[in-house]
Amino acid sequence: RVTVDGTDLRDLDLTSYRHRLGVVPQEAYLFQGTVRDAIAYGRPDATDAEVEAAARAVGAHDMIATLDGGYLHEVAERGRNLSAGQRQLIALARAELVDPDILLLDEATAALDLATEALVNQATDRIAGRRTTLVVAHRLTTAARADRVVVMDHGRVAEDGTHEELLRLGGRYAELWRTFVGAPEPGEPVRSTA
Repeated sequence: RVTVDGTDLRDLDLTSYRHRLGVVPQEAYLFQGTVRDAIAYGRPDATDAEVEAAARAVGAHDMIATLDGGYLHEVAERGRNLSAGQRQLIALARAELVDPDILLLDEATAALDLATEALVNQATDRIAGRRTTLVVAHRLTTAARADRVVVMDHGRVAEDGTHEELLRLGGRYAELWRTFVGAPEPGEPVRSTA
């Protein structure tokens, strides 16, 4: 069962619960309008100062300042005139402006190159620390950064713990990590190349 502040999710008023939830998906959808509109989507009454503060909080302000028109830059439908990283930073600013109690990052860095992933990870670190943050990730580098890793297998919890605990456990997560970093299996001799 999943609880929010001790209350079973099935017993919550879903409408009020959704107002406490911020979601940043793998591919953030941006409607046609301005960058300011895209950030203020969840709070259309937000002031320009609040929109800018949210952008600054996630580290998106400098990127926005480089766009023609800055916050008034016209965004094409689905944000197709912006890079994937720019769209994600704007989506993170949108989530920050709503100030949710719970933040869901659903594969938020999966479509990004490594340099852009680093920028988005810095932005998520800035906003995640003040709230409960659930990160859905296939990238092990993302999972390793979490306070708690829950490994799912066919819809069931297979393992649960910190990155270090799961490595010591030697289960599925440890196997995936060893494959990722190219480490030998436990007890396997380390090969050297000369």
